[in-house]
Amino acid sequence: MKSIVREGALIAGAALLLAGCGAMDGKREGGPAAGPAPAPLVERVSDTPVKLGDPYAVAGVTYTPVDIPDYDDVGYASWYGDELAGKPTANGEIFDPDGISAAHRTLPMPSYVEVTALDTGRTILVRVNDRGPMVGDRLIDLSRGAARQLGITGGAAAVRVRRTNPPQAERAQLRAGRAVPERIATPDSLLAILRKKLKAQPAPKPAPVAAQPAPPVASGKVKPGDDRLAVQPSKPASKPAPAKPAAATGAYQIQVGAFSTETRAAAAARSVGGTVAKAGKYWRVRMGPFASDAEARTALGKARDKGFRDAVVVRDR
Repeated sequence: MKSIVREGALIAGAALLLAGCGAMDGKREGGPAAGPAPAPLVERVSDTPVKLGDPYAVAGVTYTPVDIPDYDDVGYASWYGDELAGKPTANGEIFDPDGISAAHRTLPMPSYVEVTALDTGRTILVRVNDRGPMVGDRLIDLSRGAARQLGITGGAAAVRVRRTNPPQAERAQLRAGRAVPERIATPDSLLAILRKKLKAQPAPKPAPVAAQPAPPVASGKVKPGDDRLAVQPSKPASKPAPAKPAAATGAYQIQVGAFSTETRAAAAARSVGGTVAKAGKYWRVRMGPFASDAEARTALGKARDKGFRDAVVVRDR
């Protein structure tokens, strides 16, 4: 019996020595290679300090910022993009059109909300870091990135906005400019209740420029963008630049974008040397016309260099 145990120990020791031969200099040979480590999150902003602000008035309506942990409401969402890119938000951050952020009239900045599209039931997590919308019949202004994730591509969309307290990992992801996965789709039974609640509100419509005040300021130290709310009174809004007369000839034009307000459209037109024209509920900005496709392509490059990455060449037939 003792010899069997001794021989077994010798065999086990030999097996261990053979296994060790599979590695040299601390590096294991063979077997699956370890994948690259995921890129670390680079947080661009902080969740502190939280800013609330004093009551302020817009178009004769007074809004009082307040911290409501269980905030839950339905209304309409609009969105904004390149026309405000790089400008400071009401809490002093820099607006990134492709980030997942939003503007709200009264919620703390920052705070986190789940936004549900009432036509599809899709729900996403969004970080509120700005004051708005300027238009009275909107509930929230989404960044282009948030609107894209929610599936909103046109004008105003019916939504539910519910404040939430997400995990720290999701907060860090939004602070780094990355979207978090969509929430579970809203059940049809709940959607029916929310849609019924929405019927009590008037359908949204574009507000005339004269009814839109200039954006106030969230604090004495922070200046928001040109088309957002704030707390202190500011200078009167400048009049939109008059539309330039189109060239007499040319079949090619650059469609820069369509905007929910004439103020935004005028600002975009000034930056690219384009013109503004009313198109249904929106104001359309175009460059041109141009006599050839080559000229139009050159102008398209200039528009995209200004940040209007969705600009396209259109041809009148």
